[in-house]
Order: sequence, then structure tokens, then C-alpha cells
Amino acid sequence: MTETPASTKLAVVLLNLGGPAKEADIAPFLFNFFRDKNVITLPNPFRYLLAAWISQSRARGAARKSYGLLGGKSPLLENTRAQAAALEKELQKKNPPPGFSSARVFVSMRHWHPMADEVAKEVAAYQPDKIILLPLYPQFSTTTTFSSLQDWRRAAAAAGLQVPTETVCCYPSNPGFVAASAALIQQEFRKAPHRIRVLFSAHGLPEKIIRAGDPYQRQCEQSAAAIVKQLDMPALGQSELDWQLCYQSRVGRLKWIGPSVEEALEKAADDKVGVIIYPLAFVSEHVETLVELDIDYRRRAEAMGIHPFLRASTVGTHPRFIEGLRDLVNGARGERNCPETFSKCCRAEKDERKDEEKK
Repeated sequence: MTETPASTKLAVVLLNLGGPAKEADIAPFLFNFFRDKNVITLPNPFRYLLAAWISQSRARGAARKSYGLLGGKSPLLENTRAQAAALEKELQKKNPPPGFSSARVFVSMRHWHPMADEVAKEVAAYQPDKIILLPLYPQFSTTTTFSSLQDWRRAAAAAGLQVPTETVCCYPSNPGFVAASAALIQQEFRKAPHRIRVLFSAHGLPEKIIRAGDPYQRQCEQSAAAIVKQLDMPALGQSELDWQLCYQSRVGRLKWIGPSVEEALEKAADDKVGVIIYPLAFVSEHVETLVELDIDYRRRAEAMGIHPFLRASTVGTHPRFIEGLRDLVNGARGERNCPETFSKCCRAEKDERKDEEKK
């Protein structure tokens, strides 16, 4: 048997959105976010000017208030680093991934520190033999996954990081993610009466982004369906699950995909059912879950007479989720899950190479 060379090192880079580390970071973080051409598609200088106006107004108002409830900062970096540590431990548990003597997990944020430029230099210093990019977005979107990958490739080129690189594109039905989600929802079911509805909440997007081919909404639907299938309803005393997929965090005047969480809560109130809300497109706790869901929507639900209002935790460092990430790193990266006409799919290049090899 051929021994693995001692220098065979794997770098796994977790890609996430980022968030302010202190109150003074709120405005520049928001500016970076809204300046992203994948988020606001206007050409410059209009995008720059709009990003400056939105970031300043929100930093003085809604965003400052929301982050203020969390101590003036986002817990996303801390939570993502905990996931990185758990994944690195899992990769080392039964030896590193096949073909590698060691593996190290890095965290790179898109819109706040540590950003791709600084992390690419850290990865280069590690001198890996291979890099795997692992976005912490189970469902692909141009506004999240594609934007993070595009930025990483730019930063890697600037850092002279010329290492074979593979990408985990999306994993809406990954068994570990689905199993962890179902387990967390079932925990809340045990606190609830029989008359309860599960609301799967995902971050919303403008309809025009979906019309342009973005597969995010379809993949959110895939995630919800897979989790519903995984739930053991007879064990919870019910023959079938009452559930609905809805969307949160609308910003601006454009028409967004729906139904919104507000509309879903109104329907639950009309139907006189309690709710368990589960953020299926977020894998870590941050402002959208800890403030928007736990505080803002809870108040609205209580004002509508909805009882109980329960919220299942994000998958975080749940062992099944971390095992699912490990499997993705070890090669279970699945097939393309985007329409063939969608050119921004991060598996498109790989598919094109396969086609060339067949010729």
C-alpha cells in the first residue's frame, strides 16, 4: 500500500456572510453588503450611492436597534468559528479525509472580517495541496453562494494561491442537514399541543432575481420537503404534518417572493393554530433569527393570539449537521441542482469539463 506523503494537506474554507463586531462596524458592513453587485444589480455609480444611503439610514435606525439587542454586534463569526472547530475535529476523528495527512478549516466572510483577502493569505501560508470551498448556505443563491465564491476566486488570485480547488455548490437535501433540522423541530414539537403548524422560514429575495434563474426558491422548497419527509410524525402523536414555507427579511420596494412570514402568521391566526418556526436557510444564529424571529415576529404572533409560538434552533454545531459537512468535504458533493440554462451555477465549469472529456 502506498503511504500518504506527510505534506499532503487539505484546506477547507467555510464561506459565510459576516456581520459587525461592534457598533461602529454596522454602517461599513451594511455598505459592503449593499454595494455587492449580486445583491443590488444597478450599475455604478448608482449602486454605490444607493448602498451608501441605505447603509447610513439603516445603521442609524433599524439595524442599530437590532444589533443593539445583541450587544451592538453579530454573533455570526463566533458561531461560524465554532462550526469550523467542530468540523475540523470531525475530519480528524477517524484520520483526515482520504488521501490527506492533515486537514485545517478556515473561516472567510463575504462582507466583514475576516474577509477573503486576509483568509486567502492565511490559506497560502498553510501551503495546502488542495482546497475545498464550503459555503454555509445549503441553498444556492447568486446573492450568497455565487457572490462568496466570486470574491474568493478574486482574492485567491491576488494572493497567488494556485492550488487545486473544489467547490461544494449547494446541499439543500444533505442527509446530515436534514436529520439535524428534523431533530431540532421534533424537540419543539414535544413542547406543543397537537394543533401546531411548522413554518419553514427562509431569507427572502426579490422576484426578479428568481425570474433571472436563481434556484434559491426551488432549493428552499426541496429542503422543506426533505425535512418534512424525515420527521417521524406518528412518534409525535400526529398522522401528518401541517406546514408552510415562507420568507422573511424583506428590504426595499421591489416585489419579493412569498408568502411572507407575516402572511403565514396571519393565516395561522385565522386557522387558530400555534406555530413552530424553523429557519431552514440559516445554519447559524444571528440577527435574523435572534431578533427578527425571536423578538419581532414573536410579538406579532402574540398580538394575533397565536399560542404557542415556538422557534426551533438553527443546526449550528449539531452533530448530524457537522457529520453532513464532513461527508461533503469527503466527496459526497452531489450532482448539479440548478437549471441547465443557469450559467452562474458553480458546478457549470465542472459539467463543461465532463462534456469536453466525452468528446
